[in-house]
Amino acid sequence: MNSVDTGVSAPPLEAVDVHKRYPGPAGGELHVLRGVTLTVAPGEAVAIIGASGAGKSTLLHIIGALDLPTEGDVRLGGTSVAGLTSPALAAVRNRHVGFVFQFHHLLKEFTALENVMMPLLIGGGRPGDHQDRARELLAAVGLEGRVHHKPTELSGGEQQRVAVARALANEPLLLLADEPSGNLDHHTSAALHDLLFEIRERRGTSMVLVTHNLELAGRADRVLRLVDGALGPA
Repeated sequence: MNSVDTGVSAPPLEAVDVHKRYPGPAGGELHVLRGVTLTVAPGEAVAIIGASGAGKSTLLHIIGALDLPTEGDVRLGGTSVAGLTSPALAAVRNRHVGFVFQFHHLLKEFTALENVMMPLLIGGGRPGDHQDRARELLAAVGLEGRVHHKPTELSGGEQQRVAVARALANEPLLLLADEPSGNLDHHTSAALHDLLFEIRERRGTSMVLVTHNLELAGRADRVLRLVDGALGPA
């Protein structure tokens, strides 16, 4: 990291004048994001709403360093992702960001415990310590009795709880959730929403939630709307 320690912690997320363009049909250009600027404070929850196809998932991928902007800068914990090599980018992403997607993306051949351990194993260290950490996280999301179950042996809500535990494995600065309850029934969705905000309260983790669920969005500290590639108040 190239930042100078001033005694003041950098925000978990700073996105500055972010643009994203893709090649369009007939040699044209698709301008998905247009000058998006967003700062998320420590412990803050921000919800992003907008119509389907507005670019919400694209924005989430860019602020989570899964993709890079065409223009602009993204800083995670004060570290700019611009110019980082792929291994360095992966290391920053693994250390600072946790992801929860609409579909849990758990590895089917591994148990809940092993799925939660995965980010820790990627980061190095002792497997025994990682196992203890994974058990602690599974207990925190109410799955202490399901640690040895594989995804196919878990309900949809339980699978998403494993995904939340996995997202928290490295104590990320920022939790990103893309329609986290979009594949769940109303009762299970409500329980997952409660869990996310309980985690925010207990751990002080910052969150950015992309959602069509206005009830979930309303629980955030700020609600922003993405329209025609620009981000503004809802």
